[in-house]
Amino acid sequence: MDDILLTGDDEAKISALKAYLDDTFRIKDLGEARYFLGMEILPVADGLVLTQRKFAKEVLEEFLDPNATSVICPFDCTRRLAADQGYFFDNLGLYRRIVEKLNFLTNTRPDLAFTVHHLSQFMQQPRVHHYQAVLHVLRYLKGHLDLGILFNKDAQFSLEAYCDSDWAACPHTRKFVSGFVIFFGKSLVSWKSKKQGTVSLSSAEAEYRSLRRLVAELAWLTRLLHKLTVEEVTPIPVKCECQAAIHITHIARNLVFHERTKHIELDCHFVQEKLLAGLISLSHVSTHQQLADVLTKALPGSIHHQLLSKLGVQRTTNLRGGVGDNSAHSVPSRTVSSRGC
Repeated sequence: MDDILLTGDDEAKISALKAYLDDTFRIKDLGEARYFLGMEILPVADGLVLTQRKFAKEVLEEFLDPNATSVICPFDCTRRLAADQGYFFDNLGLYRRIVEKLNFLTNTRPDLAFTVHHLSQFMQQPRVHHYQAVLHVLRYLKGHLDLGILFNKDAQFSLEAYCDSDWAACPHTRKFVSGFVIFFGKSLVSWKSKKQGTVSLSSAEAEYRSLRRLVAELAWLTRLLHKLTVEEVTPIPVKCECQAAIHITHIARNLVFHERTKHIELDCHFVQEKLLAGLISLSHVSTHQQLADVLTKALPGSIHHQLLSKLGVQRTTNLRGGVGDNSAHSVPSRTVSSRGC
């Protein structure tokens, strides 16, 4: 891969950098960004939309029967996938290739993050019902091929985060699934869905361990923004669900640990340090407003799509500026291809 993106608000400096790179590596300026690393860049009135529609279409053409019907959600919430039940799927390479390609799609598709992470657990020895679940994802993709994520151009330099966990979600190991989303202004910039490596003894403990991972991500993001001269982003509002969030706040402010909390003492100390330092502020959010839900569990179609709209995921069917569309508005970035690097 020898392509890079240059972006900024100073055309003179961009031109000077391109001249320097051309003298050093001999580059070709491909003009305003349209397509980069499998992602289409679509200018819209509110900012930019990143989508992988072209890549998703290629995945469907390769792996899905064109006569297959579409579905409204990526994972059937009425099904449980067991690791040790059912017949073995005899084409291990096929299963792995599809899941790997779906994993690449999660770069712009938070709606697929939970499902892909769940299906990735069976890569070593998938069963037939695991492959059927993969086909279900492809059918969802067929009906939602044109979804993309909006990066809003609103000049609001602030961070906001939502953190959630599904306690004892794994029916075999009883390990919990955690998820978080982070917004910069009105734009979703970071998200994660992951089954944790330990068993938590309570929902509060699961929530707290999930919170610790989010706070670590926020600490890194603030350092990155500081390098980009964005200074005033703290304290960052962090929103957790249910009464566990209230208990978390009390534990984080209490320097005394007792039997019920000392098994998560390291997590508590880390969050406590960041809380007292002013990096974050903790608050409660209701279940209906918990945007990280889509990353911790399978949801019914209506709730799934309602959360996606709040995350800034939208259809690009009616947007101008797709690949090969010369009517696109200008994008303040350049694609530069180097030669002989």
